[in-house]
Amino acid sequence: MRLIPRTRGGALWRFFLAAVVVIGATAATTAVAGLLQFHQLSIDLSVGQSIPHAEIKVANPGEPQNILVVGSDHRIGEPFTSANTDTMLLVRLNPNSSTINVMSIPRDLQVNVPGFGNAKINSAYQDGGTNLLIKTIHQNVFPTLKINHIVDVNFSGFISLVNAIHCVYSDVDHRYYNNTQLTGYSSINIQPGYQRLCGFRALQFVRFRHTDSDLVRNARQQDFIRWAKDQYGVSNLIANRDALLRIFGAHTQTDHNLHTLDGLINLFNLVAFSAGHTIKQIKFPAQEAPCGGTGIGGAVTPCFLTASSSAEARVYRAFMRPTTAAAAASAKKAAGKRTSKIQAAGLTADVSDGRAQAAALSHAGLPVYYPRLIVNGAQYCSGATGNCPVGGVSAVGSYPRAYTIRDQKGAGHPSYRMTVMINPDLGQYFGIQGTTWQNSPLLASPSETRIVAGKKLELFVNGGKLTNVAWHTPQAMYWISNTLTTDIPNREMIAIAASLTKAG
Repeated sequence: MRLIPRTRGGALWRFFLAAVVVIGATAATTAVAGLLQFHQLSIDLSVGQSIPHAEIKVANPGEPQNILVVGSDHRIGEPFTSANTDTMLLVRLNPNSSTINVMSIPRDLQVNVPGFGNAKINSAYQDGGTNLLIKTIHQNVFPTLKINHIVDVNFSGFISLVNAIHCVYSDVDHRYYNNTQLTGYSSINIQPGYQRLCGFRALQFVRFRHTDSDLVRNARQQDFIRWAKDQYGVSNLIANRDALLRIFGAHTQTDHNLHTLDGLINLFNLVAFSAGHTIKQIKFPAQEAPCGGTGIGGAVTPCFLTASSSAEARVYRAFMRPTTAAAAASAKKAAGKRTSKIQAAGLTADVSDGRAQAAALSHAGLPVYYPRLIVNGAQYCSGATGNCPVGGVSAVGSYPRAYTIRDQKGAGHPSYRMTVMINPDLGQYFGIQGTTWQNSPLLASPSETRIVAGKKLELFVNGGKLTNVAWHTPQAMYWISNTLTTDIPNREMIAIAASLTKAG
């Protein structure tokens, strides 16, 4: 049994993956001048130092590769003892898979750091850099994992990268608020609802750590990179590749093999092949352990998460397993059997509160729909009753929220968001979104469509779990957003969407 504590948050592998897709797109479209392009790429990456004595296993051309992406505040040339890592992400690129598999290792996982003893896994980075981190992963978590490349991204470049790709439309699940003068945590004030997050606000969102667990933050970070990849097309990546690669090179350390032309070509041929693949998120099997009590000698018990060896072995197999055509069809089937009726198991009717939410949105600028069914035990967040915590400030105007979404060309679209709380301590909120923006990037590529209770629903599946269920009307687009950790079962997601009812 291993433990995993609450942590401060983190974010930057999305930065790496965006750059990796850029490079893949570049490699795929420069067949004639390929070597010259890779030569320039090696120059860009060589702005940062290579990781000395990186403990990697160089893969043969065409073989699958595992990349360890570390998001840190480490400055090149400084000792690791002054650095922290917020993110440890594993990326699996496999030419025989239709997905790019990603899995976060929670930074608060309790392990035995070789030479240092019992600690959180992120301390291995501070004690001995990426090499000690890899050794710790091998001895405590995934004994047979082969790391083919290491990418250590300094998050000082994150703001520049997000702005360079023209920001990221994000499906914000609830109101994020904190006043650093009162709590000591970083300040943030982001309203709920689908919106465009740029630069510093995007960094605030992915690094938020005041009330979330490590697992919720990991899920938010993985969602962010999925949103970024889905909305930022290959043509945009190619058009901006030079600026993106300069940012990437200036704020990244990699293993020595990625400072060679052979190493770059080997990896980025694989990346180019995978550029059109969807991202499959693998959830690390962690639970929070009791914490905060007094231990031996009066010391306060730190907060950790727990993960058994058998559970770790199970997710490791899922991470390594390629997604074949048969597996993809099975994942779609996992979204639930086809049905024309609403299946209400696990749900309860709450029409009165839904109507109250709709009444508060009477001037939203579009027809307002609310679901007749919500999850058992859940309740709508309401600024009038103050039932959802917002850091001590008023939630009027946030719960529910009427606002305008600006599309890529700056045109405004009337929109609204209802937020439903399941368990705030676990970061479990789901949303009901409406907008007149009919072609938002979030809903560009449904996994399948299904007619339920007379509605043609669009289903969006990730790793066998429904993240969103959407429905078009002539006037607007409506959707149900699952919790960040996809806690609502697929059939219940479909049933909630199918129960959408027009107010008034």
